[in-house]
Amino acid sequence: MKLIIIGAVAAGAKAAAKAKRLIPDAEIIIYTQEEYISYSGCGLPYYVEGNFESAEKLIVRTIADFEKNGIKVFNFHRVDKIEPEQKTIKIINLQTGESFENNYDKLLIATGSKPYMPNIPNSNLNGIYTLKTIQNGIDIRKKMLESKHAVIIGGGYIGIELLEGFTQNNVKVTLLEKNYSIMNTFDEDITSIISAYILKNYGDSINIITSAKITEFLGESCVRGVKLANGQVIATDMVVVASGVVPVVDIAKDAGIELGASGAIKVNSRMQTNISDIYAAGDCVEKINMISDTPMWVPLGSTANKEGRCAAMNICGVVDDFEGILGSAVTRFMDMTMSRIGLSTKVAESLGYDTVSVIVTKKDKAGYMPTVGYVTLKIIADRRSHKILGAQSIGSGDADKRINTLSTGLIRGITVEELNDTDMTYAPPYSTSIDPLIDAARILKDKLSCCTN
Repeated sequence: MKLIIIGAVAAGAKAAAKAKRLIPDAEIIIYTQEEYISYSGCGLPYYVEGNFESAEKLIVRTIADFEKNGIKVFNFHRVDKIEPEQKTIKIINLQTGESFENNYDKLLIATGSKPYMPNIPNSNLNGIYTLKTIQNGIDIRKKMLESKHAVIIGGGYIGIELLEGFTQNNVKVTLLEKNYSIMNTFDEDITSIISAYILKNYGDSINIITSAKITEFLGESCVRGVKLANGQVIATDMVVVASGVVPVVDIAKDAGIELGASGAIKVNSRMQTNISDIYAAGDCVEKINMISDTPMWVPLGSTANKEGRCAAMNICGVVDDFEGILGSAVTRFMDMTMSRIGLSTKVAESLGYDTVSVIVTKKDKAGYMPTVGYVTLKIIADRRSHKILGAQSIGSGDADKRINTLSTGLIRGITVEELNDTDMTYAPPYSTSIDPLIDAARILKDKLSCCTN
């Protein structure tokens, strides 16, 4: 078998390694535009912050590691065209300009995602960055250490993680968010707490402007300011655009591969596209939300690794199914953890659910323990079925622990009543005698009972 993989960060690298273990004599070739392969993109903000000295610590396996195992890797190579009828691809060597073709028996598209760049005049000025590759991280950290003020465009996960990094390095930051709140995958009643925490504790060095419309970047050769629609000009030494990512699907679309409702590549549970012997995995692929059974595009490194493994197994003839996602996610800003799972209230209601929710704030462990912190927990349920649709948890305590606890239950359609009856562990260093999750379930159970009666 000859397997060609396009892309080599998470899904592509994982698939190559797994396929080689399953079929040791398979010919496996990887093409990637980047210099580095098989690295943790999620760790880039923490490199920028300075949590570790060398960006190469993010690399899981080097090109030499893959080649030692018999996997050929061609970096600085871009695949420009897929010809499914001939089972060939067209490649260009980005260093020499040489073009050539190669044939495949099986093809895996793992082209990932790319930063979304808003259409803002003068976006080509020096000092304007995106964070996607290791080289991006190196460039941003170098510029950050020379700067006194930065503008971050986008208040999502990457924006918030970079906000921490810049603040820890004594760089003042203005964060611009086009929506009415930062971290808008959470509901507004939770995001308001996040914003209040940031501004209360770090307001001397951080300014957050929501509903921000940027009209122009200012400067001659280097960016010196950001102009807003209301006429305000924010002087800055650098800008990082963290306004989200979009799936890289052009070559797939041109080859006749079907895209899903989200605009990412549509695959079945075995990572197969609509074209025989062509598979796709990772950030370029649409997912199925297991709660609502609807297509969604949620690009996460954990999901990409699972999908890469699943694709490799099916490519090699071992049946495996990737059923979907719950949208589990976590990040932090300083000592506030922000974690979520499932549907938010606004998404659930847009899908037609009649939601009921509660918010509780509790200590995460016995109050007399020295490491005690607080968690604010929101649980969202369907009024008719009482099934839990999602949850959001933030705070200085073990917020993500509560979300991870819910994960298995949500896959199985757990109800509020079933969560209320869950037998969770207790000891003073780990929880209160009635865990905040159970406490929230009890309050929501009572609320649903009142709604029903």
